[in-house]
Amino acid sequence: MVSLRPTAPPAHPVTVQSTAPQADSSVRLVTGFAGFGAGSVNLAISSSFLAAGSPGPAGLLAGVAAGLWGAALLAGAVAFLAKDRLAGNRWARYALAGAAAAHLAAIAFPTSTTSGLSLTQLSALLLTLMIIASLGWLQRHSGQQDSAQQDSARQPAGAGMRPRRLLLAAFAGAVLVAGITTPGLAASTAGQYAVPHGEHGNLAPGGHHQR
Repeated sequence: MVSLRPTAPPAHPVTVQSTAPQADSSVRLVTGFAGFGAGSVNLAISSSFLAAGSPGPAGLLAGVAAGLWGAALLAGAVAFLAKDRLAGNRWARYALAGAAAAHLAAIAFPTSTTSGLSLTQLSALLLTLMIIASLGWLQRHSGQQDSAQQDSARQPAGAGMRPRRLLLAAFAGAVLVAGITTPGLAASTAGQYAVPHGEHGNLAPGGHHQR
């Protein structure tokens, strides 16, 4: 006997696109930009220590340490953006926390050598804290992202990060990092002796180009 009851159409699974991968990509970009900014500011701090007339052993050691740390931050930022995974173990976070403490100590207890680098140290401190906070956010959400990887196979092909949102996040992160990095670089010794824009090639008195 054939039933005349209307049969409901088969229910299709509803896939909800998670915003976690999009947020992770944005935070990774900001973390990388902050690493570039912090590395550049630390190199400026190193040049300020080494450019002093008589830095002494302590100033020389601080300049070398700041230079090595700045180079490590630049290399770490490149490796972090190149790898599609959470880079940096707990030792890297300990190093970042130690660097933040050193910048804070330089601001709170200035010496004759570091008294003119307060703004530069503050920029380095803010960028370092930004890196620490971003890495903590990524590590906290990495477990949630791993648990959701089983559902990614059922998501449509366009469930990834939208290019326009990624570009907007990259632009916002670049502006934020530049707004913190630029004053710190300008307050360093290298920034104070830099040639202002528009005066390159004006070797003759009065600002006229010498031919």
